[in-house]
Amino acid sequence: MTDLAGSPRRDAAAPGNAADRPRAARLDRNNVAVVIPALNEALRIREVVEGALAQCPHVIVIDDGSDDGTGERIADLPVTVLRHAQRQGKGASLRDGFAEALRRGFLAAVTMDGDGQHSAGDIARLIDSANRHPGHIVIGARLRKRAAQPTYRRLANNFGDWGVAWGTGYQIADSQSGQRLYPAEVMALREVPGEDFVFEAQILMSAAQQLGTRCVSVPIESRYRSQDSDEQFRASHFKPLRDFTRITSHIVLQCLRRGGVPAMYRSIRANPPLIDDPSGEFASAPAKPQTHLR
Repeated sequence: MTDLAGSPRRDAAAPGNAADRPRAARLDRNNVAVVIPALNEALRIREVVEGALAQCPHVIVIDDGSDDGTGERIADLPVTVLRHAQRQGKGASLRDGFAEALRRGFLAAVTMDGDGQHSAGDIARLIDSANRHPGHIVIGARLRKRAAQPTYRRLANNFGDWGVAWGTGYQIADSQSGQRLYPAEVMALREVPGEDFVFEAQILMSAAQQLGTRCVSVPIESRYRSQDSDEQFRASHFKPLRDFTRITSHIVLQCLRRGGVPAMYRSIRANPPLIDDPSGEFASAPAKPQTHLR
């Protein structure tokens, strides 16, 4: 483990530069990195990283100034660890993880939180969906077992979906999920404003506005602390009132600056969530061609 100022430890050999590969190259476990931002995740970080390694051999952990021994819990595992000397927030962690993945030539990155709420077993499903929908951001949408999700979180997530739609021009199922697959061209976006959880909303909007990129959602299970389960999760770093206020004010300010509110409203209405579910449990209307506001 080293600070970002140094040269991070390398794991197994990475694929070559993405620019040298065909644009439509098929994604697989060897050309996709798993990026895990971690802040005080000693409780479950080892389990999370071991699960990710079972799916992909290339794992990048960003230790965001943890003081609970998070880094020490995974020191012996074959992963790349980037460490912030002081806490910089989730946005900065994701930026650094993306930069490392791009430097090493990965074609995409799957992001997971370090608290164990995301199942590594869903990584393969996100990669499969990305191959069915090339160029899309793939979101692990917490649509299954939603009753396990606290009511206040479910309502807050629905509100977040509505807000993010005003920045993308289309509807998204579970825009707040942190388990996502980002294509290299989205990771390479520069000047994506917003810190902490605002960054995760903004990168969806920036990708739509600058690249015309759309999201596709893959149903996954909600995983929360429950009386019916022995699984333990640390308290969430996401604070709905605080963070949704930040996200909403950020989106509203952007919409006012860009204008075109009636056109954006028509675009949102015309583009329902795109859900990729081969099981057929969750129906999805076919995607319609759309013009993104630039």
